[in-house]
Order: sequence, then structure tokens, then C-alpha cells
Amino acid sequence: MKTVLEAQGLGKRYGRRWALRDCTIDIPAGHVVGLVGPNGAGKTTLLKLASGQLEPTTGGINVLGGRPAGGGPAQLAKVGFVAQDTPVYAGLSVADHLRLGARLNPGWDAALARERIRLLGLDPNQRAGKLSGGQRAQLALTLGLAKRPELLILDEPVASLDPLARREFLQSLMEAVVEHEFSVVLSSHLVADLERVCDFLIVLVDSRVEVTGEVEKLLASHHRLSGPRRDPDRLPADQHVVSARHTDRQSTLVVRTDAPIHDPAWTVSQLSLEDLVLAYMEKHTADDRRIALEVR
Repeated sequence: MKTVLEAQGLGKRYGRRWALRDCTIDIPAGHVVGLVGPNGAGKTTLLKLASGQLEPTTGGINVLGGRPAGGGPAQLAKVGFVAQDTPVYAGLSVADHLRLGARLNPGWDAALARERIRLLGLDPNQRAGKLSGGQRAQLALTLGLAKRPELLILDEPVASLDPLARREFLQSLMEAVVEHEFSVVLSSHLVADLERVCDFLIVLVDSRVEVTGEVEKLLASHHRLSGPRRDPDRLPADQHVVSARHTDRQSTLVVRTDAPIHDPAWTVSQLSLEDLVLAYMEKHTADDRRIALEVR
């Protein structure tokens, strides 16, 4: 199966601060990938490395068979990128943006761009600065789609939109994916949005990849265990503890395992995607607290 993005030991450092460390991932083509994590986790850095806007400090990254940074026009043409603030030029009209897109992108699909603008009900003569936030986001998405990329990278494109505009944006995105069959990497901290559109997940916490894989398989292999208080170290070796909470009498654990759980002391329940993401974030917070106590 073709790989759309592959990274091995990828890292990016700014001075003494690591924005991304030891990132190893392998994303097959044909997926809508959700990249999720708290603010400052390194999501934007990873996406800028994938789109060739940054050079790695350590390790390597391969996108669609080529090196993103320095790969030349042919490599750049394969990847579309929509930044977090859905950048458009306030003083340019909608039609100006389409003409600019045509000049900058050799594979520009003018018919697709015009039809999307028509369906969105946008006035081609309207300046972008006069559009609503949702309309600007849709214009930025149109520019990304009309480039006809093999991979479209979206860095929190709906973060500032209201719920209706977010839903319309994501619906437009999924319709385009079905029609044109390209891969997507979508960064967001709004897990509910990712749950609706993504079939592959990457959880990034404090500059490191915590878990990655197809959503269906991840949900099938993660379980919540509730029962009498128990030391997590006493669990079977094939049950990897992701997070743990304890009261005086009860333990609630999130574990990852591919084996059936037969212990009658546990009540076993499935996780939602949000539960899974929060468990890995909680694990990291607990590890930080433990290290701080050891240092003291």
C-alpha cells in the first residue's frame, strides 16, 4: 500500500526547546487523518515539516515519495496546505484569489474552483476582508482543493468558526475527499469534529507521538476497566496501562490490549475517541507529576 507520509526519528528544535521529538509515524494513503493534542504539542510543527515549510533538526520525513523541503515544484504541487488562520488576502476579491491560485499552481483546476464558489454562493467580486469567518475558511479550502493535491494538510482550519460553519466546512471537505480521492491530514483540538470525519488518528502530546493508527483498530484495542482497587503493575503483561485513577476502594484504568479480558473483578467498557485521546493526555500529565515528585 502506498504511504502518504513517513517519518523516522523526526525532530525539530528551536534553540534549546524541542517543538517535536523522536516522531516516527507511517500513514497509508487514502485516509483522513486526525492529528490531535493540546496547544503547544507540536502539531503545527509536524504539519509544516510535512509541507516543506520547515527543515528537520533530526531524523527524516518522506511525503508521497519525496522530501518535502527542497523537493522542488513537482513535490510542492502534490501537497496542499491550509494554515490555522485560513489565510486569504483581505484586499483581494474572491475572483482575484482564484486568478492568483491559477498563476501559482500548475495543476490548477479552474472549473472546480469556479463551481465551488458558485455552490457556496460567494460573490466573485466580494473582497475577502468582507467575508464571514466561515466564508473565508471555505475560500481557503477552495484554493487548497483546486490545486488538486494528492495530500491536503489542514492546520486547525475550523478552530475559530461557530458550530454551523464548522459543520459546513467539514461536510465540504468530506464531499471533496469522496469525489477526488485524496488523502487528508487534519489538525484539531476539537475531538468531536475529528470523530465525525477521521478514520486514522495521531495523538501528539508534549512534542511526542503517544499513539497512532486506524481509529477502528485503536478503539477495538482500548478498554476501560473498573473494579476494586488494584496496583496496575499486577495486570497481565499484555495489558498496557495508558492511564489510571484510584480512590480508596476502586481503580479505573484505560488499557491497551488485543487479547480478551477475562478477569471477573473488572467491569469492562469501550471508549469513545474522545475518551481515548484524553486517556493519553492524562497519562502524560500523571507522568509529569510523578517526575516532579521524584525530583523533589
